[in-house]
Amino acid sequence: MEKIDTIVNEQNKIGFDAFINEDSQILILGSFPSVKSRENHFYYGNPQNRFWKVLANAFNEDLPKTIEEKQNLCRKHKIALWDVFIESDLKGSSDCNLSKSNYQLSDIPSLIKQYKNIKKILCNGALAYDTLTKNFDINLPIFKMLSTSPACVKFDIKVWIENLQN
Repeated sequence: MEKIDTIVNEQNKIGFDAFINEDSQILILGSFPSVKSRENHFYYGNPQNRFWKVLANAFNEDLPKTIEEKQNLCRKHKIALWDVFIESDLKGSSDCNLSKSNYQLSDIPSLIKQYKNIKKILCNGALAYDTLTKNFDINLPIFKMLSTSPACVKFDIKVWIENLQN
């Protein structure tokens, strides 16, 4: 059963519930929704973020524009989305401030236990990877990906495509 809840409280302290279903095989973990994502009520809502362009390119699909198109792309290619932080008093969108904020971690082990088809985790950025690996013992392949954020100047789409397709 697919779980979708993209409502954010008025203080923007609560992240999104996992976007996942029983068929999901790849879990992509970010850190916490950006201001633009929170305004748009779904993952990777900043049009400057490369995330949706990467997925469209990797699977030879049209670039999704609406939330429904983005969700359909993820469903079709068995991708789940979530963040390592479920709650934060982060001001702005910068990951460098997130780890200094008051936060609560997402219960990633319970999600993986419930959705047994997840085969690997791609962490979108160093903070997501470091937080996951330091706080949880996950028995799945975990990949540290360069962030799709426009702030990441070293971004390489080829590594993302390789990990999404294999």
